[in-house]
Amino acid sequence: MFMSLLTAVALIIFTIEAQIPNPIPIPGIKLGLANIVTVYAMFVLGPKPTLMILVSRIILGSFFSGQMVSLLYSTAGGLLCYASMLIMRKVLSLKQIWICSVIGAVCHNIGQITVAIALTRTVGMLAYLPFLLISGILAGICTGVCAQNIVLRFSDKVMRDLD
Repeated sequence: MFMSLLTAVALIIFTIEAQIPNPIPIPGIKLGLANIVTVYAMFVLGPKPTLMILVSRIILGSFFSGQMVSLLYSTAGGLLCYASMLIMRKVLSLKQIWICSVIGAVCHNIGQITVAIALTRTVGMLAYLPFLLISGILAGICTGVCAQNIVLRFSDKVMRDLD
């Protein structure tokens, strides 16, 4: 039940964020606020539930937004982000969650660029990478600090209430 709730929260955040006009005219740049849920789940619930929440959000988010091509970008980015967070979660403390989020955001952008190059067969897409990496670092800090604060303040209480 808690996983369903987190998936719903992530979808709501994703849907609301998709309605906000992008102030930076570079494709692929956004805050990625739904990743707060993913980072939270990785550190509180563990890898398997996090993967289920992430994949559900990606698939349903693509359907809800009506942008099925984004499914490819989101899947590649999301799974690369997930893999990096899976590794980082083993070496970082709860007070370093924001670092995990930054690395995950950067990996997400690398996954997106990889798909863009594969689809367009244009290596010139790499020109976007520096902009995506800078935005990924900034977004990762934002979402990571949020997730870290939620984990540190609410995880014990939430898990006790679920029992």
